[in-house]
Amino acid sequence: MSGADKLVLVGQVGGAFGVRGEVRITAFTADPMSLLDYQPLLKADGKLALTLMSARPDKAGVVAKVKEIVTKEEADALRGQKLFVPRDRLPEPDEDEFYLTDLVGLEARDGDEAVIGKVKSVQNFGASDMLEIAPRDGGPTWYLPFTRDAVPDVRIAEGWLRALKPTEVDERDEG
Repeated sequence: MSGADKLVLVGQVGGAFGVRGEVRITAFTADPMSLLDYQPLLKADGKLALTLMSARPDKAGVVAKVKEIVTKEEADALRGQKLFVPRDRLPEPDEDEFYLTDLVGLEARDGDEAVIGKVKSVQNFGASDMLEIAPRDGGPTWYLPFTRDAVPDVRIAEGWLRALKPTEVDERDEG
């Protein structure tokens, strides 16, 4: 998947704001107002979700007037809608930084440099980010917490990361 194909989650519709069709959007960007620069905002399948006509800062993101929404009921119907933009529309991250979507497809290597699988997805079930690893030899995927202890090395440009299973993390701490 190329950078143009990868979608990055940048926000989520919180529902209506007032009675004139404005919508509250929780922003997952450093600057919530940057949502105006990244549009149109897309659904997870890449189809159009929203086009912001104007926005103003709010405590968790922005309150926006949206081309596709006219009434409060339409805004409320979109509550929970996740909003994405193509990866290549976002600014390049600083050195030693990356977008979570950049991890998908990387080889997962163990502490001895052996390839153990590939990163299939990055999930967050509420507590923290988890890497879903598809084993090299097939079988069920497994999850690894995306922490410095479990993933001490990330080499985006080289196409791999070090994925230490809990037993490897414990052995490293004892050594």
